[in-house]
Amino acid sequence: MRYQKEGKPAVEILPGTVIHIPANVKHWHGAAADSWFAHLAFSVPGEDCSNEWLEQVTDEEYSKL
Repeated sequence: MRYQKEGKPAVEILPGTVIHIPANVKHWHGAAADSWFAHLAFSVPGEDCSNEWLEQVTDEEYSKL
């Protein structure tokens, strides 16, 4: 499993790892080619906020990991 903030190197996430993603940080996370991924997300209520799904990672980008 990997996590990456825009412009930063990808980081491997080990089982049990907790990742905190601050608001307005463009990022992606998901399974590596040789693993699977389960996703639990917790959202804190707030005013004028939303979840914005961005573009998909391309096959070329994914294969570089």
